[in-house]
Parts: sequence; structure tokens; C-alpha cells
Amino acid sequence: MSENLQADVVILGGGLAGLCLALQLRQRFADLAIIVLERNTHPLPIAAHKVGESKVEIGAHYLADTLGLRKHLDEAHIRKFGFRFFWSEGHEDLAGVTELGVSSVMPTPTWQIDRGILENHLGELARERGIDFRDNSVVRGVDLGEGDAAHEVRATVQGDAKTFTARWVIDASGRAGILKRKLDLAEDNGHDGNAVWFRIDAMLAVDDWTDDVDWSERCVPRRERWRSTNHLCGPGYWAWLIPLGSGAHSVGIVCDARMHPMETMNSFERTLEWLGKHQPLLAKACEAERDKLMDFRFLRGYSYGCKQVFSGNRWALTGEAGVFLDPFYSPGSDFIAISNTYICELIALERAGKPLGPYARIYEQLYFSFYANTMSLYRDNYALFGDAEVMSIKVIWDYTYYWGVLCQLVFQNRLTDIALLGDLQSDLAEAARLNLDMQAFFRHWAELSPRPNDAVMFDQQDLAWFVGMNASLHDELTDAEVRLRVRHNVGLMRELSATIVARAQAACPALDAGTLPSRASVATPLFA
Repeated sequence: MSENLQADVVILGGGLAGLCLALQLRQRFADLAIIVLERNTHPLPIAAHKVGESKVEIGAHYLADTLGLRKHLDEAHIRKFGFRFFWSEGHEDLAGVTELGVSSVMPTPTWQIDRGILENHLGELARERGIDFRDNSVVRGVDLGEGDAAHEVRATVQGDAKTFTARWVIDASGRAGILKRKLDLAEDNGHDGNAVWFRIDAMLAVDDWTDDVDWSERCVPRRERWRSTNHLCGPGYWAWLIPLGSGAHSVGIVCDARMHPMETMNSFERTLEWLGKHQPLLAKACEAERDKLMDFRFLRGYSYGCKQVFSGNRWALTGEAGVFLDPFYSPGSDFIAISNTYICELIALERAGKPLGPYARIYEQLYFSFYANTMSLYRDNYALFGDAEVMSIKVIWDYTYYWGVLCQLVFQNRLTDIALLGDLQSDLAEAARLNLDMQAFFRHWAELSPRPNDAVMFDQQDLAWFVGMNASLHDELTDAEVRLRVRHNVGLMRELSATIVARAQAACPALDAGTLPSRASVATPLFA
């Protein structure tokens, strides 16, 4: 006999997206009956197979401030030394190539996360706060009720058959995509990328890869570049190095499937061979610690879209159950934060007796607009990873767009403020147009660029306006001030685009800037 259990919300999946949503719902609704069904058995092993270890500003803010996990992050994980890039294709000396990064930590904190440690902590918190978190659970089927009828979820929980009825069903099942498959919501997004990744139970410190004292002393503190998300770049790919609080190191390669076929790296031995050709320093470091290999996985076609993520019929998708963009810039946790916030608001509206359909459509339109604008940073752009100058400038541009627009809406808790977003509609549209134009311009510039790779460091701390934008994220603003801030930042993007075009044309006089601004502004200086 199947036991029948009732809840307000059943969440399919108790990974990062599902547990964070459960905790966010509990913060807002003390009386809500929440059940989380997770396939894996807890506690998870440290340095778990899951990727998504690098947290950037929105995801870090969501964990630290929205969910109140700052103490855990500081004690169990690693404060990140920012993103750092080396154009080290074929090189055996990091001090001899172009580096992009910061010489000291930026004001807004971010972290490197051991997913096993974090998700174990989230599971413990969920149970402490009265959330019915059931690990070792396999969802067997979902029947969505029509109108006001309850939804039904059938599952095997630790070997026992159970049936759950609920007002809301949220799919946080990751790539299993339980509701996505049931409702045929999968959608191709035109971005074909592959990835391999593995964990080694040892420190792989880039600081030890050169004995150049001047290079070491560029950063304060010295010899702590290992705390960065280190990117080793070449045409069509980038490799990551991420330290974990457990003492292990996460290593991965992300590539354009057309430029680097999966067959060249779909085993640890093939990956070492591929690294030996493209990133010999990383190959040497991994070879020296190969006896400490903890896992190895690969994934074809990691990026995808979704036709629908929120419904007025009381269901939703969050995390990788809905969309996944790209590992670069670590947007996964950002979009978990955004989708979970919209889901919480939809549940609040339903509890207040408001009509769900219109709000579900508006929030979904906003979510998909953020997704599409972020997707433009990746699609057709992987060839640029081989160009030190163009890619360095593109990173500054991409972060200006991210910190200046989307981060402002999240940090100021305005994602669901329909009136404010309506007032800013033309400004947000201009920012999106500027970004699309600039992404096309970067591709054009890279086609003509001589691809310099000098032994220099582009220090983001040299750009006072850039550091100031990062520092401003935690400002507490009124509605009027949020409008002014976003409009100011869109104006800064306009000036920055002109500065970039002028710099590119100075290096390549024949470069056609098309319809982009042609006169630089001193308001947004770039690296010398």
C-alpha cells in the first residue's frame, strides 16, 4: 500500500536549487508544509561530482545574505580572489603570458564552494527548520491537477512507495528534468559546448608554477592566486582551476564542440594528453597528483533552454531543470537565485488569493529576458578565448553589464517590482541592444586582431570606476535612486562601448565599427 502524504509544496530534487528554495520559502512562510524529495543519500561525499563551485556576485549574495549563510561560507569554504585569466596556450611559464585579474580582492565577496559540504549543510538546516527533507527518494511520476485540484507525486522513498499531494509542485531535479520531459518543454538554444571535469585531492597552486618574484609580488597578498577561479585560455576553450574548502581542487575544460571534439578528452588519460598539448603546466600538475584523482566526468551539449518555467497552474521549474547557459562566469547559481525568488513570489500571490496566470507570464518574460541577454555573452564567442587583448576587454564589458544592470535589480530586491521594471523598460532595452552590438563587435575585432600575448598583467584594480561599481552593489537605495543608478550605468555602458571601439580602431585602423559609437569618452578609461 502506498502511503499518502499532503503538503503545500513538493520540491522534486534536493540539490542546490531545491534546498535553497525550501529554505527561502521557510523564511517567508513559517506555516508552509514543504516536502523535498532528493535522489541522492545524505550526507553527500565532500568534493561531490557536482560542478558549480565558483560563486559570483548574485549567487554569493543569495547564499550569504538572502539565505543568511555568510558564517558557513566564511568558515567552511574559500573566499575567492576574483576571476583570473592566463592566455597560456602551449606555454610553460605563466609569468611570460598576459594575465587578467585583480591585484587585491574586490569589495563585494564571492566564494569557492565545495558542493558536498554546502549541500550537506543545507540539508541539515532544512530539517532543523521543519522542512520534510527525504533523501534516497526516486520520483516515479507526477500528475498535475487542473484548476484548483491538487497535484500528485508518486515516489519511492528509501524503498517504500509513497504518494504526495500538494498545491504546488516545483521541479528542481536538475538535468533529469522531470516536468520538462513530461510536458515536452525542452528547447535548443544554439550554443553547442562540451565539458569535462574532475577532482584531485590535492592543492594545485598556480603560484608554484613560476619562480618569477616580480610576478608573485603583483598581488597582495602574495602567492594566493590559487584562491581565484583561474582560467587557462586558448582558441575555442578555457580550463578552470577551483580550490575547495575540503582541500581538493576542481579541474575542468569547457570548449566549443566544433573546435575541440569530445573524443579528444572523454577519459582522464585523453584529457592529460590534450592538456599536454594545450596547457602543459596544468598537465604536469595533474600528472604529479594523478594518484589522488577522485572522479572524472564529461558532458556533451551542456547548454539548453526551456519553453516554459512558471505556470499559473501552480508548478514551476528552477535550476538546471529549466535552463542552463554556460559554466563561464558561473551563472548557474545566479539563475537559481532569480528563479527561486520568482517562485516564492508566485506562491505568496496564490496564498493571498491573487490571479496567478498574469504574474506567472510577466515573471517568466523577465526571467527569459535575463536568460537571453546573458546567453549572448557565450553564443558564437568561444573563438575569442584565444585572443588576450579582445577577451580581456570583453570580460570588462561583460562585467560592467552584469554589475550595472542585473546585479542592481537583484541586490536592491527589485526583481518582482513590476512598476519599476516598467519605468526602466527603455533603459534595459538599450542596455540589451548595446550588449548585442558589442558582442558582434568583439567577434569582428578578434578576426582582425594580431593577438598580442605580452607578459603583462591587466589589473582590474587600476580601473577605479570598475572597482567602484563592484563596491556599490550593497548600497541601500530608494526606488528613485535605483532608477537613477540603472540609467547612470546604461550611460556608462554607452561611453565604455565608445572607448572600446576607439581602442580597437587605434590597433586596427581598418576595423569597421558599424553603427557603434566612434568617439571615445574619458569617463570610462581602460587598461593602458
